[in-house]
Amino acid sequence: MISYLEFEKPVAVVDAKIAELRAAAGEDGDVDISRELARLEKKSAELLAQAYSALTPWQKTQVARHPARPHFRDYVAHMFSDFLPLGGDRLYGDDQAIMGGLATLDGRRVMLIGHEKGNDTESRIRHNFGMGKPEGYRKAIRLMEMADRFGLPVVTLVDTSGAFPGIEAEERGQAEAIARSTEACLALGVPMVAAIVGEGGSGGAVALASAERVLMFEHAVYSVISPEGCASILWRTAEKAPQAAEAMKMTAQDLLELGVINRIVPEPMGGAHRDPEGACASLSAALCEELDALARRDAASLRRAREERFLAIGEGLAR
Repeated sequence: MISYLEFEKPVAVVDAKIAELRAAAGEDGDVDISRELARLEKKSAELLAQAYSALTPWQKTQVARHPARPHFRDYVAHMFSDFLPLGGDRLYGDDQAIMGGLATLDGRRVMLIGHEKGNDTESRIRHNFGMGKPEGYRKAIRLMEMADRFGLPVVTLVDTSGAFPGIEAEERGQAEAIARSTEACLALGVPMVAAIVGEGGSGGAVALASAERVLMFEHAVYSVISPEGCASILWRTAEKAPQAAEAMKMTAQDLLELGVINRIVPEPMGGAHRDPEGACASLSAALCEELDALARRDAASLRRAREERFLAIGEGLAR
């Protein structure tokens, strides 16, 4: 069953009528509902297309956070084969918010790392809602170093509201772990492609997204702080989150223009949560194209490309 967002209410009304019509036809098989059903389904599709043709940044944030949106395990199931999970940071423990391991993407052997939010109450608690702890980022460092040693390209799937801000995380060196994970990305001598697939929040996202190529789903968001957090600072109330989202330029379209990301990956109509397999197919094709384009570059040119890309961010605004 689809969970409708606030701006999708007109679509929900029509879909409810479709469900009622089908239920009534099931009770009386002699009634021909094909013409009315086709009319309502067409209207539903038109309303959905209309709603998604002009989403505000706040609405895109809601889509990026949709509970049914695909997460790391879904991408593994639909895009990758031979996934061999690797756990632990060899220092403290194994963080379930950040997962990774060896995998095959359309015949290409890669090191896959990403955030997992979970898809129900139990799994969300187990994965800490995708908020990585220090041991998670140190695990990512270990896997990146392993990939570098064996000449494997690194693919990261970023989907987090931010790194875990709890006291125990700070006690175990959260800031240092994030900084060293970012450093590990920049120091890689193998190709690295990052994809913002849902939320990209603050340093918790940057630590897995400091690649030479950064992709972003059409309705994903990427920012230094959440709209609610920004609104609480600027206006002293989270109710101003829609205005904050507008001002922060956190959508894929804004970030492509600013040079923060390199490519927008289209989503199925109505968002990735309506057609996870279609979204995975779109992302898989984009990742393969980027990996092929980077395959023949040597370590020095890859590091230089990352450095130049990050130093160039915002140049257009400075002019």
